[in-house]
Amino acid sequence: MTVVVKVGGARAVDPEGALADVASLVEDGEDVVLTHGGSTAVDETLEDLGKEPTYVETPGGVVGRFTDEETMDVFKMVMPGKLNTDLVESLHNEGVDAVGLSGTDGKLLEGKRKSAVRVKEDGKKKIKRGDHSGKIESVNADLLETTLAGGYTPVVSVPMLGKEKSGGYTAVNADADRAAAAIAGALEADLVVLTDVSGIYEDPDDESTKIDSAATPEEFEAVKEAAEGFMTKKVMAAEEALEGGAASVTVATANADAPITSALEGEGTTLESGVLADEADEETAQEAAE
Repeated sequence: MTVVVKVGGARAVDPEGALADVASLVEDGEDVVLTHGGSTAVDETLEDLGKEPTYVETPGGVVGRFTDEETMDVFKMVMPGKLNTDLVESLHNEGVDAVGLSGTDGKLLEGKRKSAVRVKEDGKKKIKRGDHSGKIESVNADLLETTLAGGYTPVVSVPMLGKEKSGGYTAVNADADRAAAAIAGALEADLVVLTDVSGIYEDPDDESTKIDSAATPEEFEAVKEAAEGFMTKKVMAAEEALEGGAASVTVATANADAPITSALEGEGTTLESGVLADEADEETAQEAAE
């Protein structure tokens, strides 16, 4: 079994338990790919440099970072630089032969660059230019499989390699949850998304309303309706992972003993491949809508 683990970059996320758990899983013979976020660290570094982070809202209501050229430089410095190196160092101290990789290494994560994005400002739709972002379209699974076969544990960070219209390449930002999803799909792995809450809640402010699992399209619709704020992107990523071939996706807390093992044993909110409606179901739903 291969497990892809995404450790969130929020200040409230403590990766210590997850790193010790990676070591235990690797010692037991499991293949683990660790991915990580780092938006908080990027924002803090920008602020230290006197630049305010810029976030925009899409016409669909999703909030994300706008990555101009200066922000991209900071992103490259923080994500594959300090944060990835710190995690690799910590895993070595846990006895794990870890290898740090960015999405640009060996075309690990590749897709088209988006230099302009549609945003909603003051109730109006606008085009904002100068963005350095992209959506992952391909994963070099062979690179990861070769690394794992050699006895190493990959630690993967965005940026991804963005293809320009001119035919060249540029390192661009990509959502870390969706990067983990793309990797899990390519490896047909179980994906564990570790964050600062214990799962997805029916009421975002009430932990007692945690949804334990979803195994049907109807149950998944309830999960999507419940997701708000930062959890919206995680649910989007979960859907992409399952569509790409991931065996399952679990959203769970990082701040626990053995959080990965616990998630694989049913803690958190688990989404199984059965949550995706098949094409026939979708056609029937479309016909009904028409």
